[in-house]
Amino acid sequence: MIGEILKKLRTAVHRRMAGFRRAYLRKVWGMTIGEGSRISLKARLDFTNPRGIHIGRETIVTPMAQIFTHDFVKARHVDTHIGSHCFIGAGSIILPGIRIGDHCIVAAGSVVTSDVPDRSLVAGNPARVVKSGIRTGHFGMLVGPSVH
Repeated sequence: MIGEILKKLRTAVHRRMAGFRRAYLRKVWGMTIGEGSRISLKARLDFTNPRGIHIGRETIVTPMAQIFTHDFVKARHVDTHIGSHCFIGAGSIILPGIRIGDHCIVAAGSVVTSDVPDRSLVAGNPARVVKSGIRTGHFGMLVGPSVH
């Protein structure tokens, strides 16, 4: 009984914090972050060019994932786009100027060096398409026959 109450309370606090973080990143830093998206407090976002980060609706960016929008060596700032209903795995790195389509999964530890088409699962260093035509729901969770 008490365990269930604590679980519900913890979930409510977590959702509220996710909403505050999303609002903070949008209002203070000028990032484009879609409704319902969640960005881990431990995710690394590029604050050198924060207006260059664009994340779609109901996407989750997990701990230690890194999203870059500038290239120091080439002295350039570019936009990096992540679509809606995506999952960005822990420790993954998304390089500047990359465009990740809607309904994509980036596996943990992947290094994304080129654009990712819609409905793709990518993994590795450099990240390669492992599976195409996947179906995802909220936060890039696999749904339907593509779950296998």
